[in-house]
Amino acid sequence: MKLLSKYLDKKNSGSFTMVAEDAEDMWHAYNLINAEDKLRSSSIRRIKTESSAGLTSTSRVHFTLTIAVKSLDFDTQASVLRVKGTNIEENQYIKMGAYHTIDLELNQKFTIIKSEWDSVCLERIEEACDPAKSADLAAVVMQEGLANVCLITPSMTLVKAKIEMSIPRKRRGFCANHDKSMDKFYERIIQAFLTHINFEIVRAVIVASPGFLKDQFFTYMNSYALRTANKTLTDNRAKFLLVHSASGFKHSLKEIFEDANLAPKLSDTKALGEIKALDSFYQMLNSEPSRAFYGYKHVEKANEADAIDVLLISDSLFRSKELAERKKYVNIVEKVKENNGHVRIFSSLHVSGEQLMQLTGIAAILRFPMSELEEDELSDGESESEASEKQEDKAVEPAEEPEPAPAPKASKQNQPKKAKAKKSFNHKNGDYDDYDDYDDYDHYDDF
Repeated sequence: MKLLSKYLDKKNSGSFTMVAEDAEDMWHAYNLINAEDKLRSSSIRRIKTESSAGLTSTSRVHFTLTIAVKSLDFDTQASVLRVKGTNIEENQYIKMGAYHTIDLELNQKFTIIKSEWDSVCLERIEEACDPAKSADLAAVVMQEGLANVCLITPSMTLVKAKIEMSIPRKRRGFCANHDKSMDKFYERIIQAFLTHINFEIVRAVIVASPGFLKDQFFTYMNSYALRTANKTLTDNRAKFLLVHSASGFKHSLKEIFEDANLAPKLSDTKALGEIKALDSFYQMLNSEPSRAFYGYKHVEKANEADAIDVLLISDSLFRSKELAERKKYVNIVEKVKENNGHVRIFSSLHVSGEQLMQLTGIAAILRFPMSELEEDELSDGESESEASEKQEDKAVEPAEEPEPAPAPKASKQNQPKKAKAKKSFNHKNGDYDDYDDYDDYDHYDDF
C-alpha cells in the first residue's frame, strides 16, 4: 500500500489518502472502510443530456465525489472493492443524497475519512504500508481428479484455480486411459501455475497430496520442463516443497502448516503464526480448560481481571455495521496490549480464521486459571434450562375453557321432527322389522 498523505487531529479524526498496489492492499482497504465512513475517489457515471432540439444522448463522465458509506463488497478474484453510499458533496453530475457505487481498483487513488481512527485501523495501515512485508506463498493441494492452486499472502488465502477431471480407474491390462488422463491432469496444473503464480515474488511453492501423487506430479513437471524447454520451471525447481495432506481440498492447508518439517522454512509467514496460535489454544483447552476460553462474555471477564496472555480475534468482528459493536472489540484489543498481552488478528480468508469464526471469532489464552468462569458458564446453563422448563410448563398448561352459554328453551315449533322408523330384514321369519332409535325405556315394553 502506498500512503500519499494523512491528517489526524487530537481526537484521532481525520483522513488517509492511499493507493492499493496489489490484491493484499485491496483486502486491507476492505477492512479499513466501515459503514458511516466517508470515501472520496474518482468514479464513472452515465449522464443523459438533452439538446435544444429535444434529442437525448448518453455519455460516460469521469468525476470525483465523496460518499457516506452504506455497504461494501470485495471481489477477491477481480481484486475490486465496490463501495455503495450517498453523495454528501455538491457535484454537477450527481445530486446531493443520491446513491452511487464507487468501484475501487488497483492503482486507484482514494481517501478514507473517519470521525475516529481506532488503534486497530492505524496498526493495519502501518502493516499495509510496510515495504518489508513477507513474500507471498503458493500452494497446490491435490488428489486424483481434483486440485486447488492457492496463493497465500499474509492476510488472505486465494484459490486462483480449481481443476476437476474425471479419471478412469486402473484395470488389469487397461492402464493406458488412466495414465493419459493423469498426464492431462498434471499438465493443467502446470498451466495454472504458469498463469497465476509470479515466481519472481513467490518464495516457496507447496505441493501436497495423499500418497505418492505429489511425487508423481513433481516427476512429470520436471520432464515437462525439459521437453518444452521451460526456463521458469527449471530455474525455480528448488522452490517446490513436497508435503503430505489428507485430501485435495482447501481446508487441508491447516494440516500442511502443522507439518514440523515445513515450519522452519516458513517461520516468518503470518499464516503459520496464526495456525500455531490456534493450535496452542486447542492444546490448552484440552490440558487446562480453566486457562482457555472463547466467546465475548468470558473473554471480557478475563480481560477485566487482566488475565489474558494471548488474544485471538477475527478481523471480521471489526467490520460490523454497528459502531458500538466494533468499539467493544477495539477496547478489548487496546486493553490487552496495555497489559503486555499478545494480540493475534486472524484473517477471515485464511483457513485458521474460518476455524476461529466457528468459536464465535474471539478466544483467549490466560496467564493463570480462572475456574470461576467455568462456574459462571454452568450457572448460566442451569438458569437457561430452568427458564426453558418453565416455558414448557406454561405451554403444557391447558387454557381455561369459557363457560358454555345456557341453551335456549326449545319450543314446539323449534323441536326437531321425529325420524321415520327404519326397516331391517329378519332372517328368522323372512319379514322386515320396524325399529325406532334406541331409547332407555324400550326394554320395559316386554313386561
